[in-house]
Amino acid sequence: MKGDLLEVCDAVVSFAEGRPAVDRASLSLTCGRVTALLGPSGSGKSSLLRAIAGLERLEAGTVRFAGKTWSGDTVHLDPEARRCGVVFQDYALFPHLTALDNVAFGLRSGSSAKRRELARDRLASVELAHKAKSYPHELSGGEQQRVALARALAPSPDVMLLDEPFSGLDRRLRAELREATTHALREAETAALIVTHDAEEAMAVADQIALMNKGVIVQTGAPDRLYLSPVSETAARLLGDVEAFITRVESGRASTPLGALAAPRRDDGEQVKVLLRPEGIVIDRASADGALAQVTMRQAAGGSARLSLRLENGREVSARVPVTDTIRAGDAVRLRLDERFAVVVTA
Repeated sequence: MKGDLLEVCDAVVSFAEGRPAVDRASLSLTCGRVTALLGPSGSGKSSLLRAIAGLERLEAGTVRFAGKTWSGDTVHLDPEARRCGVVFQDYALFPHLTALDNVAFGLRSGSSAKRRELARDRLASVELAHKAKSYPHELSGGEQQRVALARALAPSPDVMLLDEPFSGLDRRLRAELREATTHALREAETAALIVTHDAEEAMAVADQIALMNKGVIVQTGAPDRLYLSPVSETAARLLGDVEAFITRVESGRASTPLGALAAPRRDDGEQVKVLLRPEGIVIDRASADGALAQVTMRQAAGGSARLSLRLENGREVSARVPVTDTIRAGDAVRLRLDERFAVVVTA
């Protein structure tokens, strides 16, 4: 199974009123790897997941796994024929069954003893063997999520689809469960898709991220590459804060108030945007070079502090510094850009 592909090609799914929820979306998932589908609410993420699972019919396009068509012009396999596990946001555990019986519920082949043995193994894989006899109301939210994951993994599906699986949990528990969940998915060697609107979560769990907006997948790639080299301002903002400067290319470079950036494969005179991450704004109080700015606000954020800075032209930009940095509101500073966190895109 490892290395097999689930391929979604030009998928179209429409809302009841005819407006497309998914608009010619294409995506590849590889067994043994985790893909995050990241986008705002209403962007079509859950509709695409449901189409892959067979819970929604495609109006156009195809879904194939290992060369076999699951959805197409004349084909629509039922969900149970797709060997596809799904974990929804509410977990949907049976309240009258123990954790072990919930996991064993979807198993159909083998003797009762074999099914319960496999269910115990799946519970152990999510570190819940000791909760086998517990009922859902006796489990924490995080434990219920892991039982739901174990139940979905028990039949050894080719594809695992998880729809906002961590959204109802507190921050500390989310981090712990993300790690446990991705470990279980990779160990099972499924092609896994996790739907989320949380950029930090997508960066933490995924081997690759697909960015989705208004039904369209705007960019796909490794988390670091997408963060540092977005193809557009829309793609950049899906993964975090960014400053956008509209400018024109002159002598192969795009100028901003914080400095110039090489603009390869761009024509002189072409209007472009320079996208700059907060980490790419370098602050230097001692230097006589760089753009003069005044700190208008400092806001603590864990191990870092977010600074709002006003340039001489009145433009406000945001930067991040270590929380130990002594810069305060009212300070005058000089700013320059770090090219490693900047990219030139079409305006």
